[in-house]
Amino acid sequence: MTKADIISEVFDKVGLPKQDAEELVEMILDLIKDTLKQGETVKLSGFGNFVVRKKNSRKGRNPKTGQEIEITPRRVVSFRPSMIFKEHVIESPKTE
Repeated sequence: MTKADIISEVFDKVGLPKQDAEELVEMILDLIKDTLKQGETVKLSGFGNFVVRKKNSRKGRNPKTGQEIEITPRRVVSFRPSMIFKEHVIESPKTE
């Protein structure tokens, strides 16, 4: 599923004009991105949490050359699904 698919679903199910549906989805995604950028957690009840974690610097290896390199500290976003979300995915029939 892509962002365009989400916009189409909002358009079909809510009945908003396509332009308004696109703006709504963009506003929601921008709000989530801005909140995460500030280092805050985004909790969506029944769906899951987006959490910003800090990773320390560490030693790594270039897989091509085997040379040791220093991996710089950084912030990463991780997603932790809620139990409701997990149960929904597990119970769903597999589609391909």
